[in-house]
Amino acid sequence: MERWNVGRWGTWAMVVILSIIPSFQLSAQDYRAQAIRILGTVPLIDGHNDIPDALRERGGLDSVDFAIRQPKLMTDIPRLRAGHVGGQFWAAYVPVTTMDSGGGTHPATYALEQIDLVHRLCSKNARTLAMAYTAADVERNFAAGKISCLIGIEGGHAIENSLGALRMFYKLGTRYMTLTHWRSLDWATASTDTARRGLSPFGKQVVLEMNRLGMLVDLSHVNDQTMSDALHTSRAPVIFSHSSARALANHARNVPDSILQLVTANRGVVMVNFNPGFVSEAVRVWGDTVNARVERLRAAGADSAARADSLKAWGAAGPHATLSQVADHIEHIRQVAGIDCVGIGSDFDGITEVPVGMEDVSKFPDLIAELLRRGWTDADVKKVAGLNTLRVMREAERVAAEMRRMHQ
Repeated sequence: MERWNVGRWGTWAMVVILSIIPSFQLSAQDYRAQAIRILGTVPLIDGHNDIPDALRERGGLDSVDFAIRQPKLMTDIPRLRAGHVGGQFWAAYVPVTTMDSGGGTHPATYALEQIDLVHRLCSKNARTLAMAYTAADVERNFAAGKISCLIGIEGGHAIENSLGALRMFYKLGTRYMTLTHWRSLDWATASTDTARRGLSPFGKQVVLEMNRLGMLVDLSHVNDQTMSDALHTSRAPVIFSHSSARALANHARNVPDSILQLVTANRGVVMVNFNPGFVSEAVRVWGDTVNARVERLRAAGADSAARADSLKAWGAAGPHATLSQVADHIEHIRQVAGIDCVGIGSDFDGITEVPVGMEDVSKFPDLIAELLRRGWTDADVKKVAGLNTLRVMREAERVAAEMRRMHQ
């Protein structure tokens, strides 16, 4: 039997033990403090927040003071600061109802108004917010202590089948476009559609023109075939600005493992959504059950008020998603697609319910703290917080410059 040098190995063991013990003794407050220290060195970039439409519904910037706490919203400047947000993609959401004929606001007009609102929001709060159009802008604003305002159009119907409109939206600051919302277009299929078609030839043109411009292709809201077609067409990394993992919650809006593997090859990023029905399978199933009950009430002739009351009561009695489950989705995407391909896309102020522990934008450090508690390194946490998104932005900018040189 081999004899061990007790003195030597005893000393080595003590060093190992001493290096391990503190991690077990860290409290929740310690992890949160560590998270905040990390977020002081790298901008946390949230891929999707619907505050433009939330403000629009409340009468616009003249009716809501974004600089003070707004209890009926999930986002305001005090809570953005408390959440140590470094960059925010504000969604220029375009309702699918604008696609219908018979008057009303055209999709392009609605998108323009949303983009205008983002610019005015940023200008009105210039002591805290600053527009950003490139990865370098985000880093420069972060160094200056400001939160970057980035614009993403939610719904490809905004371009009204016009590449010229797409180009002008880019000039106005749009840096991603979600190819569809809840309804399919002539050139791209939404996740709600049972058809198996994906991108049309024009849809592939749209993707390549976005590449040439430097606008990120956002595949949240599209069906699996459109995801695949776009990933095989795009010359730049794509994003999913607010989608989670379908392996954990079987919702069509989430990303299946087969697509996550394509994201790895594409070097894109999937930004995890906080919508409880996308985070918790139990919540998703309960939601389907509640919707079926509401339909039965409708069929029985119940009025809208009765249906709303029943919906509220049934919803309160159901299961709840949690911050821990959000972290589960981040870890699953990391496991399948890799650490370089996961980020955060909250969907705050676009969702009506939130996971327990992730109630508003002030809670981002708690999510980072949960990853640290699970053993994530500082380097990996920095990637999910914002470095992955900055890398994708820089790569899209590089591809755009190359494509423009080739077509001069």
